[in-house]
Amino acid sequence: MWWWLLLVALVTAKRAPTHQEPVIEEVNAKQLERLLDEKDYVAVFWYARSCTTCDHVLQELEKIDDDTDTFGVDFVKINDKRLAKQYGIKNFPALTYFREKEPIIYEGDLTEEQDVLEFLTSLEAMDLPDRIEEVNGRILDKIVQETDFVAVLFCPDTSSCPRVGVSKPECKKCTKVLQELENIDDEADQLGIGFVKIHDENLAEEYNLGDLPALVYYRHQIPIIYEGELTREEDVLEWLVQHKSTGDEEDIIEDVTAKTLATLINSVDNLVVLFYDHGDKESMLILDDLETIDDDCDKIGMQFVKIDDESAAQEFGLDSLPVIVYFEKGLPNVYDGDLKKEEVLLEWLVHQKEKDEIEDVTDEMLDKLIKSSKALAVLFYDDDDRKSQRVLNELENIDDECDQLGIVFVKIDNEDEALEYGIEKVPALVYFENGIPTLYQGNLEEEEQVLKWFERQTKEDEIEDVTDEMLDLIINKFQHVAVLFYDREQKKSQKVLAELENIDDECDSNGIAFVKIDDSAEAKEYGIDIIPSLVFFEKRIPCMYEGDLLKEEELLGWLIHQKKHSEIPSVTDEMMDHLIETVEFLAVLFYDKDDKQDIRVLNELENIDDDLEKEGIVIVRIDNKEEAKEYGIDHLPTLLYFEEKIPALYEGDLMNEDEVLRWLIEQKTTATIEEVTDEILEDLIEEHEYVVVYFSGPCDEGQECDNILDELENIDDELDENGIVFVTTEDQVIAKKHGIKTYPKLVLFRNKEPLMYTGDINDEDEVLAWLTDENTLEIPDRIEEVNTKMLDKMLAENDHVVVFFYKEGDKKSQKILQELENIDDECEEQDVDFVKTSDQGIEKEYDLPNLPALAFYRHRFREFYPGDLMHEEAILEWVLDLQHTNPDVIENVDRKTLQVLIDDVEHLAVFFYDDKCGEECNEILEELETIDDDTDKHNIQFVKSKDSKLAAEIGIFSFPALVYYETGVPIMYDGNLRNEEKVLEWLIEQKSDGDSNNDSTSDDDEEDDDTSEPILSSSKKDGGSTFMEKTTSGDGCFYIGMGGKNQVPHSSYQPYQCCPSKPKAPSKVPKISGSSRPVAVKKPQPSTNKPFDTVKRDRKVPSNPVPKSPPKPAPSPPKTKSAAKESASEKGKPQQPAAKQDKGKGKKGFFGTGKYIWWW
Repeated sequence: MWWWLLLVALVTAKRAPTHQEPVIEEVNAKQLERLLDEKDYVAVFWYARSCTTCDHVLQELEKIDDDTDTFGVDFVKINDKRLAKQYGIKNFPALTYFREKEPIIYEGDLTEEQDVLEFLTSLEAMDLPDRIEEVNGRILDKIVQETDFVAVLFCPDTSSCPRVGVSKPECKKCTKVLQELENIDDEADQLGIGFVKIHDENLAEEYNLGDLPALVYYRHQIPIIYEGELTREEDVLEWLVQHKSTGDEEDIIEDVTAKTLATLINSVDNLVVLFYDHGDKESMLILDDLETIDDDCDKIGMQFVKIDDESAAQEFGLDSLPVIVYFEKGLPNVYDGDLKKEEVLLEWLVHQKEKDEIEDVTDEMLDKLIKSSKALAVLFYDDDDRKSQRVLNELENIDDECDQLGIVFVKIDNEDEALEYGIEKVPALVYFENGIPTLYQGNLEEEEQVLKWFERQTKEDEIEDVTDEMLDLIINKFQHVAVLFYDREQKKSQKVLAELENIDDECDSNGIAFVKIDDSAEAKEYGIDIIPSLVFFEKRIPCMYEGDLLKEEELLGWLIHQKKHSEIPSVTDEMMDHLIETVEFLAVLFYDKDDKQDIRVLNELENIDDDLEKEGIVIVRIDNKEEAKEYGIDHLPTLLYFEEKIPALYEGDLMNEDEVLRWLIEQKTTATIEEVTDEILEDLIEEHEYVVVYFSGPCDEGQECDNILDELENIDDELDENGIVFVTTEDQVIAKKHGIKTYPKLVLFRNKEPLMYTGDINDEDEVLAWLTDENTLEIPDRIEEVNTKMLDKMLAENDHVVVFFYKEGDKKSQKILQELENIDDECEEQDVDFVKTSDQGIEKEYDLPNLPALAFYRHRFREFYPGDLMHEEAILEWVLDLQHTNPDVIENVDRKTLQVLIDDVEHLAVFFYDDKCGEECNEILEELETIDDDTDKHNIQFVKSKDSKLAAEIGIFSFPALVYYETGVPIMYDGNLRNEEKVLEWLIEQKSDGDSNNDSTSDDDEEDDDTSEPILSSSKKDGGSTFMEKTTSGDGCFYIGMGGKNQVPHSSYQPYQCCPSKPKAPSKVPKISGSSRPVAVKKPQPSTNKPFDTVKRDRKVPSNPVPKSPPKPAPSPPKTKSAAKESASEKGKPQQPAAKQDKGKGKKGFFGTGKYIWWW
């Protein structure tokens, strides 16, 4: 029979066609039209039957058809002379390239297929006027390799953002950004900068770009990420031009941002980074020295960059600058030698590249590596410990083998970091697999045994053993964690562990991290009394497994079911306490698992578990009657809702799950007065400074007590804003304890002290006024404890406030408070409010130097008491002296106060300085304080601040600096700060300009290009030469991109030079700023015969600043933004911005003819 099958096969083979199907697809006119509608890039080969060379050319072009496909270019052929004529094709064969329906005819030799491919995938061929071309990943890679300067806009995938019906915020933003950036596409082309867009979220993720859209500038293939506002196209163009000019200079170390640095670390194998401080002389001297080895680093394949970013340095644990860090395949190594010896540094870098050693890292670097590394080994050691040195010498021998196993090996000398992982003795070795740590228990001096252990960790999946500190880190990091609490000496634990090892791989494949812990104290923290036990954590919410641990398949099924199907987790009382502390919105069902009715209720509530998760409400269940009694619950099942640790009791039908869902959502989304039991109320009074209780007595729906409660609901929000807890209860034990016999009654507990309301309880406005009155909240002969909400309200409303900041439970603070109580009444007699606060986070929120601290606030401005806090008489004298003294100095403000002033004060001058500028800043301050009174007379508030973070947000990196804020918009002064008269003149001028611009409705305003942005200019009127004059030449040329931070460039620096022949019309210079709040450097308006226009701003009507002291004439209180807007609307509507020019170009600022230069 086999010969018959062979014969059939031969016959079939003979009948099969011998020629291959054409590679390039044939289309007709309709098909081509459809293809052009659907595809962005289409190559069309035109041919005719009468053409003698067409077949030969077609054969050559078919060799590149697969290549064009990979580049995203569709290649088709068509025989249609009439259609060809419409596209200008007269001779055959011919090739037309359609880019988003725009045709371009290929003029080269069609038989040279590689030249054709080069044409179809080149940036020049894709270029469309006033349009940013779209590319795919393959084309982008080619363009970046072949083009020196390319700007790439990354947008979400086209599947995420369809062309029609875009609704996602990132899609809308990308569309808006694209519209703005296409206004500068032509200018970028003229400057030799390519501009393309790509919809590729995976590639964006590889570059660690974060939220899209994002702009990446490839300069000589090195990516730089733009961190400014993408809709400000002039800023983007300025940034591109600036970085092009620095890119032309190859002998300098590139300056990068934090975001770009993160990208380089991920993409460059050998990277050298200098972390420096531009304002530090030593940093600048070392930078000059290191420029000499930049080329040498290039020769050995190392990219050398520098970064002036204190926060970026802190992310890597670098506290003192300058510092060199070498990154090899993302792994950091800090250089601890002398940076002034650049040749020694170069030798070290070469050594690092050629010889593998265990790299030393900081704690911040370690955190980054744990997040990013699949397999990581960490040696915790002490450099001064002999045993650590011996172990290190042995483990160096297996570093290469670890590389082959794919294990990153690092070491860290940091006792605190070791303690975070529960390591008390060093040296110790921890292996991290996908972030899950395992502690090595063997002898670290036997490196071969360590290597074998590493091999087992990479090949055999075991349940990792962790410490309690490690467990906390894992639960916080991973969404799904299974934890076995066991005793390694217990036989049952050993049996269970042997069974559970069989399902470790399945847990991994299902995205469940599986760890074990032998720690009885940690088990007790979770209320676990029986060992072994298993707890499953989903998004940090624990759920006890109640089945048989020896049946591993059942356990695996339960774990997968818990992950895929949301059920109400079962918790212990200790777990519940932890959740109340850490979860903002929590519902707890108290039930009896042996009661059939309770189980029916549980089954009903399971139906709303998913809905609650969508609403951000966590629901758990607990079978513990004793815990229920602690909350005053004497019948089960019962539902409690906790919001910010305050419980509310559900009194409806638990079998009606829809009603329960509505109630829980209402509790979360609306201000409601929570109903509590006596036991809950006692805890609230103990824990909170101010608690209002509505004792309703027995109260049914529709009764008067219930109607009063409905009215009081209207003031719950206001009380919450004031930091006052409002609850209601029908229980009567506490009521009787405080002598309440008739209901309803309203009682305010002030630091546990009750105060009965005697007014009309039916008038909620009267109740609110009483509850928020200072006399009500004040306790005689006691310093009131306030929370941060109440403190902010007091500082905003009261002229003089003394605040004692302290840490709760601190014995020293309690002794100080006893002394301070003695002067509380004296302060009150002098209209000085005295309060204390111990809220968590106050040290950071109020920029406190330390705790405890005593501060005197006068109209929000504060001063710390410098003396001994135990001497209350000296403190009283200091307070009263400050109250009655009119300060002649410019007031210092903290970050929080400064932000309030910027938002509230119409005219504000801020002197930014830091400790590094030392004597220079002190001298300037002495001069500026002579004009402080004058600025007050002109209703300009003058303050000083060391808030470098806020300064950096508006582009100020070197100090001192003076910024004038008008209705929150900053304008930077660029004159001589030592000339206080010129400073005063400039400040008055800014305010006058704002007033005149507000009232003006002249035609000049309508002709301005932009009425909403500050002017970008530079001015000095004190006779000194300006920086811009030094950077211009007499031939009409001017320079762009002089860099930020006011630095003078390195002597070898050559900025980008523009030499226009004769501009027909003013052309724009966009302003560079990587910040959310633009800084404008303002100049007096030139006369109309100057070769450039001026831009006016639309301003709000100014209001008076916050008064500085009583003796001065008291101006009106500061207007809020909303008030300012109302005022503006009364005087006249803001002018609308002028329409764009034909090409959508030219806004906000103008080049001159060479006599003037705009700079940053």
